[in-house]
Amino acid sequence: MPRDLLRLARRHRWIWPALGVLLLWLVLSALTQRISLHALSGVVTSAAFLLIAALGQMIVVTTGRGNIDLSIPSVMTLSAFATVTLSGGRDADLPLALAAVAALGLATGLVNAALVVILRIPAIIATLATGYMLATMTLLVNRQIKASGTAETLAWLATGRPGGIPVMALVASLLTAALSLALARLAYGRHLSAVGQSWPAAQLAGIAAGRTTAIAFAASGLLASLAGMLLSAYSGGAFLEMGSPYLLQTVGAVVLGGTLIAGGSATPVGTLFGALLLVLIIVTMQVAGLPLGAQDIVQGVVIILVLALAGPGQVR
Repeated sequence: MPRDLLRLARRHRWIWPALGVLLLWLVLSALTQRISLHALSGVVTSAAFLLIAALGQMIVVTTGRGNIDLSIPSVMTLSAFATVTLSGGRDADLPLALAAVAALGLATGLVNAALVVILRIPAIIATLATGYMLATMTLLVNRQIKASGTAETLAWLATGRPGGIPVMALVASLLTAALSLALARLAYGRHLSAVGQSWPAAQLAGIAAGRTTAIAFAASGLLASLAGMLLSAYSGGAFLEMGSPYLLQTVGAVVLGGTLIAGGSATPVGTLFGALLLVLIIVTMQVAGLPLGAQDIVQGVVIILVLALAGPGQVR
């Protein structure tokens, strides 16, 4: 029986972060009276913003070869500024803001893809450089910003709680389900896994490895831009460095969720639970009164421990 359970857990790696969420929630409930259903709603909402960006990171990581998208924080921040500037807090201008934000995310993803696939620059360096350029653009936009406010529809998506259930939780759940079905049923999902397991073998099998990787970076940019747009509504505006925490956290959610950092195997459901677990870890540290610097250290240590315990299956 224990062997069967271990085999099940290896096939469905999301089980481990799900158990981690359950255990950590029970511990928090036992240690403090401040943990309640209302607090859980806040945790789920915070995890939803993280999950949207982390799902894009997951797709990039699945392409293998050490690919990681470090431009996500800059995309989120610039998208938040673009949303505030173009919408001006009016629903009538929201379609323009949405089109601009989506175009920004897709363009960033395609630039990253060109640097990685065509120029063969390592993804970490390419996306970091792109992120720096976007950060400079954000500084320029910040100086010129005149409009402010949050469109009513966008505010409802980011903060609404009909029946006590956060709308963001529903958005994140639907996105996870859609991506899970797409990766499982569509040809692209099979191509993505094949490219992540072995780029040369995928090419020999007739798979367009470059195009598959480019789509992954484009998806990451698009999801990061949408996450930034929603985050601006949740925060009531945009500010510099608002995307910075998501640099480590998107990678952390992907790793904790069971996606192989070596590539070739993605777990959208695991990423969902990984995002929840990471937010709960942060909440635990806040309850314990740890300073921000110590919280970053603990997050890094947790990610390292997970990779170490995963063994050679995670890193080739």
